[in-house]
Amino acid sequence: MNTTLCFRRLRAALAPLICLALLITSCSTTPKVDWNSRVGSYTFDQAVTELGPPDKQAKLSDGSTVAEWITGRTGGAAFSVGTGVYGRRTGVGVSQTVGTGGAHRVLRLVFDKDGKLTSWSK
Repeated sequence: MNTTLCFRRLRAALAPLICLALLITSCSTTPKVDWNSRVGSYTFDQAVTELGPPDKQAKLSDGSTVAEWITGRTGGAAFSVGTGVYGRRTGVGVSQTVGTGGAHRVLRLVFDKDGKLTSWSK
């Protein structure tokens, strides 16, 4: 088998994998939320509808509620695709690594006793 034919087969075998890897790793950007504009009007019920149930929640003695949502992690994960050619054989390897490193990204919303947003932090 000549080298040109070998590389054509390798390219044909890798094209779908590369497309899949690009699809998996591509990210869509969602518009940033202007939390300052929501202070005073955004309710706890709206937050649960939009973000789901909070990961942590506490009711304070003044009747206010502090709720936290984990919105993601920073670092700690990797995905790779590798190829190799040995003689007439072609190989493809896929690897995914998830580490314990990286911190949680947390959105903390504070609601008054009437359920209206009073402050927020990330």
